[in-house]
Amino acid sequence: MADDGSAQSTTAWPLPRFRFEVKWADRVMSFQEVSGLDVQGQPIEYRRGDSAQFSVLKMPGIQKHGDITLKKGVFKSDNKFWDWFDEIKSNAAGRTAMTISLIDESGMPAMVWTLANAWPAKITGTDLKSTGNEVAVETLVIAHEGLTIANA
Repeated sequence: MADDGSAQSTTAWPLPRFRFEVKWADRVMSFQEVSGLDVQGQPIEYRRGDSAQFSVLKMPGIQKHGDITLKKGVFKSDNKFWDWFDEIKSNAAGRTAMTISLIDESGMPAMVWTLANAWPAKITGTDLKSTGNEVAVETLVIAHEGLTIANA
């Protein structure tokens, strides 16, 4: 018998991904898109010489965290990214905790990703096109030293 959806919960739904908030230090920033919230466990492969198995053993190794990519519209007189990025020229980049929160329908954080020691690794300005009809968007890549996840 086909599933007619009658067994679907009326109170439990997956969260939509279009309402989120990004904070670093004491600033709340608005972004169009956030990507790269991933963690990867790098396997360690090992096989002893007298093993009867013709395969290697795999053990969990060091975790690797991807860079976070943030995209936002370009606004007149808004140079916060560039000012922060300029700090790395003198090796004084302000490393800071950064939080990315997925907001639920009541306006509260439902899931929070916290980046440790985040700093701007790359900024890409908007591309320009004389026949384009899109908003100017700049991209900021954030390097960090760890990612923790908390569910509300």
